[in-house]
Amino acid sequence: MSSKYLKLALSVLLMCFFSVNAQLNSLPVPNKQQLAWQKAEFGVVFHYDLHVFDESKYNQATNRISPVADYNIFNPEQLDVEQWVISAKAAGAKFAILTVTHETGFALFQSEVNPYSMKILKWKEGKGDIFRDFTDACRKHGIKPGVYLGIRWNSFFGVHDFIVDGQPNSIMQKKRQAYYNAMVEGMVKEICCNYGPLFEIWFDGGASSPQKGAPDVLPIVKKYQPDCLFYHNDQLADARWGGSENGTVNYPCWSTFPYNFTGSGESAIPGIHKNGFELLKQGDEDGKYWVPAMADSPLRGFNSRHEWFWEPDDEKSIYPLEELMNIYYKSVGRNATLIMGLTPDNTGLIPKEDVQRLKQLGDEIKRRFDFPLATTRGKGKIIELKLTQETSINQLMVQENIALGHRVRKFSIQAYQRGKWQTVNKGSAIGNKYIFLSCKKNILAKKLRLVIDESVAEPDIINFAAYYVNLE
Repeated sequence: MSSKYLKLALSVLLMCFFSVNAQLNSLPVPNKQQLAWQKAEFGVVFHYDLHVFDESKYNQATNRISPVADYNIFNPEQLDVEQWVISAKAAGAKFAILTVTHETGFALFQSEVNPYSMKILKWKEGKGDIFRDFTDACRKHGIKPGVYLGIRWNSFFGVHDFIVDGQPNSIMQKKRQAYYNAMVEGMVKEICCNYGPLFEIWFDGGASSPQKGAPDVLPIVKKYQPDCLFYHNDQLADARWGGSENGTVNYPCWSTFPYNFTGSGESAIPGIHKNGFELLKQGDEDGKYWVPAMADSPLRGFNSRHEWFWEPDDEKSIYPLEELMNIYYKSVGRNATLIMGLTPDNTGLIPKEDVQRLKQLGDEIKRRFDFPLATTRGKGKIIELKLTQETSINQLMVQENIALGHRVRKFSIQAYQRGKWQTVNKGSAIGNKYIFLSCKKNILAKKLRLVIDESVAEPDIINFAAYYVNLE
């Protein structure tokens, strides 16, 4: 080969090399906290507040504007936070979050900056600290603790959508707003500094931003809890709401997103809230930021109910096991992290009916996923899975190495049947976990293969598994 053609060939190779590397370098990948959160797959959030102890049903609109007349109604005589955590662990949860403040404004911990906290109670002579009990119980039982803070609404301090009531921009309103913002920032610092490492911090409805007059919480979290998943404000979202509170997301559900923030509800930018929040539900396969989806639902969300807080005589709203598994497949099985809402009652316990259903859920997840017929892993466009003999299969799982980002764009799963490869399933997003359950017809085959039909870089599949699940 002449030196002229050799230089040309070398030039082409270098162009290809730099093109591929540029593509790889631009591919969004999760940070450390996002990766841990997606790998956890399933967590719970415990909602507890003063109104659990009154005799009226929870009404969000009322609770946001009406201070609780007597905070000493808070009196959980059998409080056992460890029982809460054990119940969550039995369901298979890997992390747990406690709602430390919600719309009443009352704080379930010992605060030096918020006078409306556990220090004012007769219960335990004002020395109780439920968040301390909670984080201790989580660590004792191998559950990662997190916190939920409601700062957008506060009926005690008269705060609506982060803004303190009063004549806008009057001296009095400005002073009260400054006091509220400083108090919230102080609470966030207390939470971040006094309770050890936290897995996730969840601001109810987001935390807005100081540019809009709201408390400035992001720098505090980043300084004192740098490894904590931040969810979320107008500046940053380490994760995104999946667009509904029924525990499911659409398919495909990409972890990538065109923005590194999401806003909240009607405050979201048009690109996010249009078409019924479609972007939140599906993500964007070409998005330049890694913002994975959360699918959340209360355990008591059946029979047209939606109970984030305990209500008496409401056991019929507990999801049946079959419905819970459907939620699992349409969240965890679609590359989302599932967070289930649990409701401690006015005695301080998770009700026995809820405990029983959580145990059933954990057992069923193990039954369906702990015993694959065969598994494999590999890189490249085709990955073959061999079984020892021709076998009935009705469930398939694929997992991508998400530390490297979404590399797969389209794939098909094929079974070798009657002397040729037959396509039994097709998809696009894999991400942390993709699950296919065939409810109508079993797949009879001795070998399967995963064919990557389209990718943006070399596919890295860390798990390709086949199962047979008895659905009777």
